[in-house]
Amino acid sequence: MSWRADLRQQLSHLSERITHHTRAILGTWPGLITLALLLLALVTGSAFLARASREAAAQAPSPSELAQLSTRIPTRAAIASATATKRATSTPTSTRRPTPTWTPFPTATQVVASPLLTPTVALTHTTAATHVVPLPTEQVGPHLAPAATLTGTLTTTQTAESEATATVEPSATPEAPFLLIPTPTPTRSITEALDQPVAPSGLAGIVATATAANSPDEQMTAETPAEGVIAAEAQSLPAPALAATPAINPTPDGTVRTALVPVVMYHYLSIPPADADIYRKDLSVSPDLFAAHLDAIQQAGYTTISLYTLLDHLTHGTPLPEKPVVLTFDDGYRDNYTNAFPMLRDRGLTATFFIVTDFIHDQRPEYLTWDMVREMYAGGMSIEAHGRNHVSLANKDQDYLIWQALGSYEAIEVEIGVRPRFISYPAGEYDQNTIDIFRSANYWAGFTTQQGATHHSDDLFQMRRIRIRGTTTPEELLRLLALDW
Repeated sequence: MSWRADLRQQLSHLSERITHHTRAILGTWPGLITLALLLLALVTGSAFLARASREAAAQAPSPSELAQLSTRIPTRAAIASATATKRATSTPTSTRRPTPTWTPFPTATQVVASPLLTPTVALTHTTAATHVVPLPTEQVGPHLAPAATLTGTLTTTQTAESEATATVEPSATPEAPFLLIPTPTPTRSITEALDQPVAPSGLAGIVATATAANSPDEQMTAETPAEGVIAAEAQSLPAPALAATPAINPTPDGTVRTALVPVVMYHYLSIPPADADIYRKDLSVSPDLFAAHLDAIQQAGYTTISLYTLLDHLTHGTPLPEKPVVLTFDDGYRDNYTNAFPMLRDRGLTATFFIVTDFIHDQRPEYLTWDMVREMYAGGMSIEAHGRNHVSLANKDQDYLIWQALGSYEAIEVEIGVRPRFISYPAGEYDQNTIDIFRSANYWAGFTTQQGATHHSDDLFQMRRIRIRGTTTPEELLRLLALDW
């Protein structure tokens, strides 16, 4: 017999023995129980693996989201490459402030060509001390402010039709990087700088030249002789008036203050549909009820103020009216424009609208359009940030929060010409990392959904509000406004 035949015979015997013993085991109760437990463990493990796979797939970003993130968030390699290129092309004598790695570096030509920098004022000065002029407004925040003075020569020409044209000839000095930050000014507070009329278009800023012809009172005191920022309206004003208006100063004066100012929070301003869920019903205030709210607070002697006025009081001690109140709206629903805005405008009241920018970009029918936002802004309302897509900002990494912070203010700034300075955390969800990123992106304060009306100047990114519900009567509203909480 060959070795192959012997091997086959041994395998056959082994198979018969295994079959015999298996039948013997399965024929007993312990064997059957063991088999059942093995099968149960196998089925349970398969179910857990399938569930974990589905959850992982649901949490993974879609290809479109990955593509959007890749185009909006600079990679570390791209940042390092841009920094190396910038250093290689700069002369040893150039200086600049430390800047966040996500801050854009526009050139002199790009600054003048920007749609936010439209020269409409007749200027006849020509000098090397050229400054970017942000547009101060009464109800809203400041515009772009440079971190360093733009070096070069600006020439503007007045025509017979009172139209101005401008050209910039950059000097040999390397172009300075620009930061989207407020520039401190020791002699001006927020409300003083905002106490000027808003340009009808709501669009921003011009480039002006400071000359020696200005009196000492009209010249700014900058941090260094090479730095200085002046502010002015984008209207036909004489050149000395332009140079005399300093930039907004959000820098606290060092005194810790506490203010009891109710900041109320609305959402929907309409009657919910019959099939609305519990959240839609709870957050919906009917137009008639809202009108009763406004009439009640006016009759009780309350005065609506902006968030900038509140911040100026906390950081500089600027006096407030006797009974101040701030009205805010979250999410940017379309009924805020069709129902709330006309009532506010007709009564001479102001409010702040925290908008979700991507929802407006996507033209969702239940949300505002940019034309509506521009009209509300021109009508005296403040427009601030509520995130890009109303996703929780808690437990997110740094790159994602930068994408949210910069994307929100870039969209608002491009569309209406004013940079938002306040963030309302979507769904009230945030953490310390959220605060750090939005503060570094030069937001000035953050608003939560925590109930209360007391604010502290040393805790500006956890400011409280009072939630208004569809069941809040005018009497209940006045009771909430009068609470010391």
